[in-house]
Amino acid sequence: MVNIRNTAVSWGLPARLLHWSIAALLLCQIIVGWLARSWHLSPAKLHLFVWHKSLGMLILALVLARLGWRLLNPAPRLPRETPKWKRVASHASHALLYALLIAMPLDGWLINSASGIPFRIFWLLPLPGIIHADSGLAELFKLAHFWMFVGFTGLLTLHVAAALHHHFVLRDEVLGRMLRDGRS
Repeated sequence: MVNIRNTAVSWGLPARLLHWSIAALLLCQIIVGWLARSWHLSPAKLHLFVWHKSLGMLILALVLARLGWRLLNPAPRLPRETPKWKRVASHASHALLYALLIAMPLDGWLINSASGIPFRIFWLLPLPGIIHADSGLAELFKLAHFWMFVGFTGLLTLHVAAALHHHFVLRDEVLGRMLRDGRS
């Protein structure tokens, strides 16, 4: 039987599925965003931006679901021997990752709204504008989007490095419990 709920020593199936789904979508999002920015003006570029914006809204929905699940299912404990500074760093970096995973899609929505461009998520669901069209604001939000991405990339690199450090150097179960069911 698979653990649905998180336990003191492992992540439940919904938490793991949400984590890895968001991770896979983020990889796609980064690739599509980079292609959309660098592509020449064409229908393909416009389609890439629709994909980028749509994936952003999907990631936002999944992150909110993950946060809701996490409120109902506290995270597994860090290993007992984890120093206090690492515990604080872990909690702070996770909070910042969540904040950026929410702020970036919302900022993208602001960019789209300030650009005055009608948009449908995956070409189906209309996403209403949340502010009036203003090219100056659109440029400001684009700049914020870029710097949030830079910060997110740094935090994500730190997150992956910490997981690998736990696995290969400390040889504890911090990464293992996100990879498989924690029941022994």
